[in-house]
Amino acid sequence: MNDKAYLILSDGSVFPGYSFGALENHQEQSFGEVVFCTSMTGYQEMLTDPSFAGQIVVPTYPLQGNYGVSEENIESKQIQVAGFVVRDQSATPSHYDSEGTLHQYLASQSVPGIWGVDTRAITRRIRSTGVMMGALTMGDPITTLRRIKELPLYDSVNFVERVSVNTGYAWNNEGFRRIVVVDCGVKYNILRLLAARDCQVSVLPATATADDVLALNPDGVVFSPGPGDPVHNGLTVETAKAIIDRVPTLGICLGHQVIARAMGANTYKLKFGHRGANHPVQDLSTGKVYITAQNHGYAVADEGLPPEILVTHRNLHDSTIEGIRHRDRPVLTIQYHSEASPGPLDNEYIFDEFIGMLNPK
Repeated sequence: MNDKAYLILSDGSVFPGYSFGALENHQEQSFGEVVFCTSMTGYQEMLTDPSFAGQIVVPTYPLQGNYGVSEENIESKQIQVAGFVVRDQSATPSHYDSEGTLHQYLASQSVPGIWGVDTRAITRRIRSTGVMMGALTMGDPITTLRRIKELPLYDSVNFVERVSVNTGYAWNNEGFRRIVVVDCGVKYNILRLLAARDCQVSVLPATATADDVLALNPDGVVFSPGPGDPVHNGLTVETAKAIIDRVPTLGICLGHQVIARAMGANTYKLKFGHRGANHPVQDLSTGKVYITAQNHGYAVADEGLPPEILVTHRNLHDSTIEGIRHRDRPVLTIQYHSEASPGPLDNEYIFDEFIGMLNPK
């Protein structure tokens, strides 16, 4: 893990470091949109979060891998990030649940990493310039930069197609309520938290039609988080448009944006996104402030917001919309990740509110 490697940004910035993970095995290059995340822990959940698909992730906290990796901490079937960039990584993790090192975990799934770089400098550049495409390489930086400029931009790719399931499945087979989750990039903890609330949970692909969803006779429907620009998910928006007229509905992160678009709102790209477990969000109905976990690069626009949409939550950093309700129908959405354990239980109340919206049996 001492071979020279580089993170190259599309603006020509070069950050030298050392290879680990699959890059240690001389996988020459990996490309993706470079983003930073301010969470102090949770690197394995970060790596397996489908909302990071197609992105090279830079944690701002300097040490990663210190408690190893464990099967219990995964949030999807595989590592989703395109690459991992850290200041330092631990070769000798210490935790009773540890089943291996971060280096071994990345290498086992052919995901490249680089360590020994100045992650604070990278973060400052992204904050001032905005997110941009980049690459991890052990090759010539100039050649790699030319390759970056030839690639399609992150915004132009529908990453939901890459992370959603191809066929539906049952997460569990018992529960008082039937909940259908439309998988735009669902994290396992959403399914766990619904099952823990006595729900029988079924998962359908993002391409599921309203008829597919309604055929399962759900008491409620959840549109999950996921990666990328919601403008690519027109079919899912059409499904949401039909569902919100008929079944109580919850949207989380990308699901929030999908439902907002289904109700006539617009979305736009943020300069550098919100990614981390320390973002303050205010519930406008109570004035209470929650510290939330977030992972998104797009937001619902205030301009042209339809009158039937009530804004319920605001981000206290930049006042972006963090939650909405339909004024007349049982529809609730949040931009942040209620399942991602900030607090660690502070945001799970959203699931209780959703269950409370379901028709009594």
